[in-house]
Amino acid sequence: MLTYKDYIAKISFDEDENIFHGEIINLRDVITFQGSSVDELKKAFVESVDDYLNFCKTRNEKPDTPLNGFVSLQIPLDTQKKLYNAAKLSGKEFDEWAVDTLQKQAVV
Repeated sequence: MLTYKDYIAKISFDEDENIFHGEIINLRDVITFQGSSVDELKKAFVESVDDYLNFCKTRNEKPDTPLNGFVSLQIPLDTQKKLYNAAKLSGKEFDEWAVDTLQKQAVV
């Protein structure tokens, strides 16, 4: 995992091609990069983020920000009812219960 300007990248290695691949994971936009060494990969990551930000600036568009405190999910109604009831049974408001539950599952 790499981080730069609050952007987080997931890294994988392709043994057949002998190259590192990276993808920024905390955006809706797709940003990928690659490198044949760790140093090259890190440089490509930084350049990709900076290129993305500059591209958005030249188009007068706001770049997708990694985190904004809001998550929108499409959850089936029957599942929503179960989640809401679980929150109430725990004595918490839904948002607080959901954050606590998700934090227990977070690995990053």
